[in-house]
Amino acid sequence: MITHGWPGSVVEFQKVIGPLTDPVAHGGKASDAFHVVCPSMPGYGFSDKPTQTGYGVDKIADTWALLMAKLGYDRYVAQGGDWGAMVTNQIGLRDTEHCACIHLNMPIVAPDPETMADLLPIEQRALAGMQHYQDFDSGYSKQQSTRPQSLGYGLVDSPAGQAAWILEKFWSWMDCDGHPENALTRDELLDNVMLYWLPATGASSARLYWESFGTPSLDPVTVPTGCSIFPKEIFQSSKRWAEKKFTNLVHWNELEAGGHFAAFEQPEVYVDEIRTCFRNVR
Repeated sequence: MITHGWPGSVVEFQKVIGPLTDPVAHGGKASDAFHVVCPSMPGYGFSDKPTQTGYGVDKIADTWALLMAKLGYDRYVAQGGDWGAMVTNQIGLRDTEHCACIHLNMPIVAPDPETMADLLPIEQRALAGMQHYQDFDSGYSKQQSTRPQSLGYGLVDSPAGQAAWILEKFWSWMDCDGHPENALTRDELLDNVMLYWLPATGASSARLYWESFGTPSLDPVTVPTGCSIFPKEIFQSSKRWAEKKFTNLVHWNELEAGGHFAAFEQPEVYVDEIRTCFRNVR
């Protein structure tokens, strides 16, 4: 199971579904084949809009576990970035009977106070990134976590406004050397925007921030876990910080290129990371 975040969508995974489901056709080994389930989150894309409160990451994780059971999977692995990482983290906490392993490309990990006197370079970057986010990059999250409905009226009224609200984040969060089209084609960028514009999900997608943004789970995760750290990711972590939270860390890799939208930006690397991580539990 693969879960997207905001302002992403299932469009992010179009380039990786083929290699994951049919690795032989893409130069891989048959033993690395997966069934892939990548649903739109509630209030996003193809999914319906919640009509009541409560659809935070906990409920989405429970819904995904129920979905996998109804699809006939009594054992599965889960992957995610952004909100998808937070949902996947909760799956690893809440469905340990069926989820064999999780993989995250944006693990949310608290800095370890015991390391503050001797920070590694990646930890220095992580702290600087957190400060930059707080000072210059988090205005959208303040709005979406406090007044998502007010924002939503504007986003369903103007396609240019919806595009700008999303594309600014692709510019900011991708490894794109200052322009989104250095990493993705214009059509790819617009395909993702259209999954917000056509179903009018400006407000319904933003409500996830109102539900869950201020309460990230820092509880220890005991299921086997893999993490892939891309250099332009918003929030980063060191391995020693991550090991405090993920007590069975089976895969860790710090990549040389890529940003927040890993499957979209670096599909071949993303596929290789998933294959490598989940081989540990096959």
